[in-house]
Amino acid sequence: MSKVIKLKKGLDIKLVGEAEKSVVELPIGERYAVSPLAFEGVVPKLLVAEGDKVLAGDALFYDKAHPEVMFTSPVSGTISAVRRGAKRKLLAIEVAADTEQNYKPFNIDLAKASREEVVAALLQSGLWATIIQRPYGIIADSKDQPKAIFVSGFDTAPLAPDMNVALKDDLKAVQAGFDALKQLCANVHLSLKAGEKSILEGVEGAQKHYFAGAHPAGNVGVQIHHIDPVNKGEKVWTVAIQNVAIIGRLFLEQRVNMVKTYAVTGSQVAHPQYVRCLVGSSLCDVLMPARIKPQGGGSLFRLIEGNVLSGLKATANDFMGIYSSQVTVIPEGGELELIGWLAPRLNKFSVSRTYFSWLMPKKRYDLRTGLNGGVRPFVVTGLYEKYLPMDIYPMYLFKAILAGDIEKMENLGIYEIVEEDVALCEFVDPSKQDLQALVRDGINLMIKEM
Repeated sequence: MSKVIKLKKGLDIKLVGEAEKSVVELPIGERYAVSPLAFEGVVPKLLVAEGDKVLAGDALFYDKAHPEVMFTSPVSGTISAVRRGAKRKLLAIEVAADTEQNYKPFNIDLAKASREEVVAALLQSGLWATIIQRPYGIIADSKDQPKAIFVSGFDTAPLAPDMNVALKDDLKAVQAGFDALKQLCANVHLSLKAGEKSILEGVEGAQKHYFAGAHPAGNVGVQIHHIDPVNKGEKVWTVAIQNVAIIGRLFLEQRVNMVKTYAVTGSQVAHPQYVRCLVGSSLCDVLMPARIKPQGGGSLFRLIEGNVLSGLKATANDFMGIYSSQVTVIPEGGELELIGWLAPRLNKFSVSRTYFSWLMPKKRYDLRTGLNGGVRPFVVTGLYEKYLPMDIYPMYLFKAILAGDIEKMENLGIYEIVEEDVALCEFVDPSKQDLQALVRDGINLMIKEM
């Protein structure tokens, strides 16, 4: 085994509602949707209209800035709705799925294909959008040649899916996906969790690295930082491990097959488990086998597409995106508490020793969404540096972003991070600042000034 990279900083947040290691296969549902809002920086140009018939793999829209990048339907069926918001902003394209699925053919032999042919297949199939560029966390430019491609083979976020469960039936597709990535770049990295047996150990064609430590050890941005950091003028690409399998299926099956395994988790889920379904499935369908617990006494729940740190607030009428790997349901917060912080709070979690949680390191908590305090000015505490395992100064970077100082942002590490990398900083922040949105504002400023 390669040398283990041990991270001393980080924090594992243990929550109630971990998914049981059983997988439910969902049949084809009635409604699917693709939302341009899920793709950072994309300005969509619609290619279909209500009533049009589409095959699985047919393009629904493309990016105006990069018209070669297509976004395709996960199912065959009829365009049932084109949802728009203010100023006719395109929000989603809904497809009423056929009972019998039909697929657009993609005839390409990976063993004989050139790099240009692999790129063209990924662009036309809509799977190029699974390849994300660092810096900035945007869809990669197909004309670029990255210095490396990075894939994280494990996830350390709260209640994150176990990839040994999620990928147990996809090993051939994963290998084919890595073979395709090798066509795009000779330097491909796969990170695994040290001390745990992974079904990805047998993957060929990737340099393997092993990480030990608490969250965010599973974040690909942290792994890049410790393997081969991104400097000014350099670009690397990243692909989520389940999306590697989707890419592999394109070349194995000669069709777009966007099946993923999502972990349905959280204390408000009656039967937390894994659900295998197509990208674009209705959250209502995804939640059906696990079931949300009955709500009594006027209590409410928060539905999150993703994990509790970096996921997106959703409703049962929304649809699963290609970048997600879990759904989390937890209680809403914000209600007043008797005697507030003076209470013993034996069931509350804190990174400080204000509560007694530090005496129970293995305890799992049923946390709510409340901030436990109001937004206040930045307080210089040095707290962020204790939990971000990267050699940057997050507090100074955040201040540089607020000041709009491009040069300082470059020097302080804006090229190395995206929102998920500072999610833990946001969780422990005593100032209750929206640090993930702040980082995206800084990234957008950098893109604008490029």
